[in-house]
Amino acid sequence: MGNASIVRIFILSGLNETIHYRLTLFPLTLLYYCVILFFNISLITIIILDENLHEPMYILLCSFCINGLYGATGFYPKFLLDLLTSSQEISYEGCLLQAFIMYSFACCDLSILAVMAYDRYLAICRPLHYHSVMSNRRLSQLVCFSWLTPFCIFAINVLLTSRLKLCGSKMQKLFCVNWIIVKLACFETDTISNNIISYAIIFIYVSHGFFIFWTYMHLIKNCVKSKDDRVKFMQTCVPHLISLITFLVVIVFDLMYMRFGSADLPQSLQNFIAIEFLLIPPLMNPLIYGFKLTKIRNRILCLVRVGRKCPPPLIE
Repeated sequence: MGNASIVRIFILSGLNETIHYRLTLFPLTLLYYCVILFFNISLITIIILDENLHEPMYILLCSFCINGLYGATGFYPKFLLDLLTSSQEISYEGCLLQAFIMYSFACCDLSILAVMAYDRYLAICRPLHYHSVMSNRRLSQLVCFSWLTPFCIFAINVLLTSRLKLCGSKMQKLFCVNWIIVKLACFETDTISNNIISYAIIFIYVSHGFFIFWTYMHLIKNCVKSKDDRVKFMQTCVPHLISLITFLVVIVFDLMYMRFGSADLPQSLQNFIAIEFLLIPPLMNPLIYGFKLTKIRNRILCLVRVGRKCPPPLIE
């Protein structure tokens, strides 16, 4: 117990089994990170510069892409540095910061998806009240909610973790995870507060999931009755639904494996499971929305084909 209060460095041992492939992984990872940056920044720039896209759905999409950049930047630069060094270490403070970024990124994604589902519910099920309900003020409040809620919750969670006395410094991961840090605590009784916060977080975001389910039940019920609503659903709700399903699958799979999975799996497979939510959604989301949403697709074509006359704005 003498070392319980002096853990200042964590060792990330997730790369141990792939040491001979680092020179191959580095350029591939760097390229992938650059592609994520390019597509997300491009979509954000298009939405900001085009006044026709200053509508709730596109502003929420812009927030979605900013969150993708936030999460990817919390992982890839440190991972690229680890690929170039012989020992993968991270400071105690840096580990807590990275854990905060990873968790807040994932939960912010779900919060934004919940707000986007609410926006589509209003647009399709209550079109006459849409502009009065989804005012600029209401939109600002919803965007702040989707960002500040996970930030505040995980700030408290990480603060509680920082007070734990630790008896270990080794993690079988590629990045820091708050749950793993808590498991390194010397005394299980010290982690009661962390467990209470964890259950509260699960309750909050399961509620988000039920809310999204409720909105889609109404959307589908409403779209069955109207051909125009079916077209609108296919154009604007299908990308959202794909993003939601992908996010839920990768997050639930990772959480279930982290809590109940076997340590006998090859380390490379464990690593892939752990970083799925950092590999797929940050790249897939801007691609899906960029190709599926008509307004954005037309603006992209206008930029790619110089001299092409842009079509008039469409109502989505």
